[in-house]
Amino acid sequence: MSDRKTHWENIYADKTPLELSWYQNEPALSLQLIRNTQLTHDSPIIDVGGGASVLVDYLDKEGYTNIAVLDISGKSLAHARKRLGDNANKVEWYEEDVTLFNPPHRFSLWHDRAVFHFLTDASDRHDYVKVLKRTLNPNGHLILAAFAIGGPTKCSGLDIIQYDANKLITELGETFELVEEKDETHVTPSNIEQKFHYFRFIKK
Repeated sequence: MSDRKTHWENIYADKTPLELSWYQNEPALSLQLIRNTQLTHDSPIIDVGGGASVLVDYLDKEGYTNIAVLDISGKSLAHARKRLGDNANKVEWYEEDVTLFNPPHRFSLWHDRAVFHFLTDASDRHDYVKVLKRTLNPNGHLILAAFAIGGPTKCSGLDIIQYDANKLITELGETFELVEEKDETHVTPSNIEQKFHYFRFIKK
């Protein structure tokens, strides 16, 4: 088991999803950006690092029928599957390190709220982008949220990298065109404010 996987399995072993700093009752900004893509409700969507996030619940309620969730932590996915009950059978679940993910098919939307900013090693970022390019359909949408400049410098005991548009575009390369960006101040369950920045790109 990799050190990265061990770290995240331990995080979910020690706390419930409701106690984790990134927990959201409603992923409102993610949902807004997904709606803005104007994708059809049968378009394949993958939530990378989705873990125990409730985004999958909201997408299901809004009528999206082709949803996948990827997370390195099996414990986090187990929380989501239990919460969804029978509806979990409608979702594709992948217990994978995103940098090693070999997708069985392509997706029209890749959503990542706060995975990429944990990749402090340049080789991991390179592998992530390579997987992303292989996974996303031409003209597909990338929605990526990361800690903003001036936001937290660590999360869950790990260093992170803060991003603005120029910094992220440098990492992603010319394949992706930035079409939308939004700021968000996330309030953690312990009432701490965290500055996030959301980016929506289209794959050229």
